Amino acid sequence: MTKRVAFSTLGCKVNQSETEAMKELFRERGYEVVKFGKPADVYVINTCTVTNAADRKSRQLVRRASRRAPDAIVAVVGCWPQVAADKVEALPQVDVIIGTAERSQVVDLVEEAARTKKRVQRVVPVLKKAEFEEMPLDYSTHTRAFLKIQDGCNRFCSYCIIPYRRLLTGPRA
Repeated sequence: MTKRVAFSTLGCKVNQSETEAMKELFRERGYEVVKFGKPADVYVINTCTVTNAADRKSRQLVRRASRRAPDAIVAVVGCWPQVAADKVEALPQVDVIIGTAERSQVVDLVEEAARTKKRVQRVVPVLKKAEFEEMPLDYSTHTRAFLKIQDGCNRFCSYCIIPYRRLLTGPRA
């Protein structure tokens, strides 16, 4: 039987692009991508943490996925676990926690959690990882393509939190 995976994406265009790439990774491994409101074996929530409202929406999506399919794997990825992994860890419904790196390993980490029945966590400090993460993208369902040229920012402007959430890298060579 084909396993089903559902995605919900909060936040910026970068998150939208990364969700599309993660969908492609799951498709390559034989998963069927379904809408978030449908029953699934895996729910992936790509989070934002720009505001408290974004954090609240992430928590709501975790609870919604868990209620919809109590035996499903729930993966929380992106900026929220990168900045506040302890808050994500406090949610008992979450099986996989991935920050803003290691997204290319999402399928392996989800399958590890399913196999071991233990929580899997991969949150790499942004100051330690500085490689551009290559991820496949299928643009066939879009009228415009995403072109990712940078993972983060090294400027550390006093008003901006991006360097603390995203990887410190320059543009892709």
